[in-house]
Amino acid sequence: MRGIGPFLKDAWRLSRPYFVTSEEKWSARGLLLGIIAMNLTIVGLSVIFSYWRREFYNALQDKDWRAFLELLFFYRRTPSGFMPGFSALAAIQIALYVYSVYVNQLLQIRWRRWMTRAFLAEWLADRAYYNISLTRAPGAIGTDNPDQRIAEDLNDFTSMTLSLSLDLLSNIVSLGSFLVILWGLSGTLLVFGIPVPGYMVWVALAYAIVGTWVTHLVGNPLALLRFKQQRVEADFRYALVRVRENMESIALYRGEQEEAVNLRERFVALIANWRQIMTRLKLLNSLVSGYSQIAIIFPYGVAAPRYFSGAMQLGGLMQTAGAFGSVQDSMSWFVQSYASIAQWRSIVERLATFHRAIVQARAENHGGFEPSPSTDGNVHLDNVTMTLPDGTKLLEGVNLELTPGHSIVITGRSGSGKTTLFRVLSGIWPFGTGQVKIPPNSFFLPQRPYVPLGTLRHVITYPNAMDAFGPQEMGQVLRDVGLPQLCDRLDHDDNWPMRLSMGEQQRLGFARALLAKPDWIFLDEATASVDPEAETDLYRILKERLPNATLVSIAHRPSVAAFHEKRMNVDRPVGEVGTLKESAVQPEATGD
Repeated sequence: MRGIGPFLKDAWRLSRPYFVTSEEKWSARGLLLGIIAMNLTIVGLSVIFSYWRREFYNALQDKDWRAFLELLFFYRRTPSGFMPGFSALAAIQIALYVYSVYVNQLLQIRWRRWMTRAFLAEWLADRAYYNISLTRAPGAIGTDNPDQRIAEDLNDFTSMTLSLSLDLLSNIVSLGSFLVILWGLSGTLLVFGIPVPGYMVWVALAYAIVGTWVTHLVGNPLALLRFKQQRVEADFRYALVRVRENMESIALYRGEQEEAVNLRERFVALIANWRQIMTRLKLLNSLVSGYSQIAIIFPYGVAAPRYFSGAMQLGGLMQTAGAFGSVQDSMSWFVQSYASIAQWRSIVERLATFHRAIVQARAENHGGFEPSPSTDGNVHLDNVTMTLPDGTKLLEGVNLELTPGHSIVITGRSGSGKTTLFRVLSGIWPFGTGQVKIPPNSFFLPQRPYVPLGTLRHVITYPNAMDAFGPQEMGQVLRDVGLPQLCDRLDHDDNWPMRLSMGEQQRLGFARALLAKPDWIFLDEATASVDPEAETDLYRILKERLPNATLVSIAHRPSVAAFHEKRMNVDRPVGEVGTLKESAVQPEATGD
């Protein structure tokens, strides 16, 4: 884990935008000031309660029935001044507590909403989410499970940041208030003949310093353990999601035993780390509990001699003990909150590393290929060098011009870089150099089409709006691609990624292309999961419905090659830089 200085800077960097530069900064500051005002008022009431207890216990000692009733239900004038009754003080304190919690929760959800939108926007911008999955650079350390960081860590960060910071502020104000009271009540103690004024203040300070030092020694490993626990929890949950998403494949492979072993191993790691947290918390809680229990009786033992000597009444003893407890609690805030601070620190670390990875991924995106619109309607690759994330070159110095009306099929051995070329043409591959120009109205069909959650209408029209096309048009393209059984299910909300086979999903990809009516269609093994007859039908439909569209396909079946006028081959011997050249031979039956 990073040092305390960098950690606090990360916490400030995460918090600053909402309160300083966001469009909600004024309302956020207003809510925060309101919470602070109510919390400080609650501290002020605790000071008043300190004097109220003194008068109340004095009334009990003096057996003063009238003073007893006035202090409970009405008010009383005392040597300290006007003293409200307990009923009024309690009612005000309850109202302040209720509304301080409510406003705190309101600020928390508004802050979380803003941070979630900001993180989502940055994560999705410039395809940072995609680049993070490709790179393993040092700046991207700790980017596992971005779903947890956005959904859970942001929630915990806003709630714990408000809770700890406001609690710290209240304790600082409480410390200042009760220090004055305790100093005045303590009197002077002779130590080796030397008068020590306000001696109970010094006793409380020494007690808190020793407790804080010992607590830090015992609890310091908790931050790293909490950080690791969040990761193993997310890993286990992700493994469960993977089983749910791939149930049919697992069942076909009879892979239940292997999945059970994998899930048990991940859960064992979770339990092992949790046991370390339990052991560390047991030691920490033993220390904190003992520290707190001793603090309850300690001030009575220190102040008792003055009470039994008659130097103070029972009310003074109770006020002294209460003031000592408040001072000691405020000074011991670090001790009492150590476990929460450790958890908060791990959350800040996860969010900070995640944000740094996003920034780096967005920067790397601008360092790769950024396709510009082609002005002549052709596809241009000028001096393109494609590399892997580790710097290995796939193709170097490629110069290529594709003209409309001349469809091309691209072949090559597995691992030669055909799919990477597809990504370069689409503009999502961040590793390499060169200039790529693509006509604006282009459409890309990957081997595995993305099937979002929602209605079938949303699935077909993705990424366009659902109302971009009419139901008749959508029904027609479904029939064209061989899915007539789905025509009456456009408004059904189902788990379509699980409901549709891979072949049906690839047919839906062709349906999207028919709706988009592009000038160029780039296909990467887009028919690998359908039979040859269906593959022929799908390409035939593209040619018939979109006669002016130019196809650029990565494929290996002769049936696909028949729909293209040109063939190009990616030739890359193992361990060498490949070449891209036109070929007259039949494409090999290989995948990428």
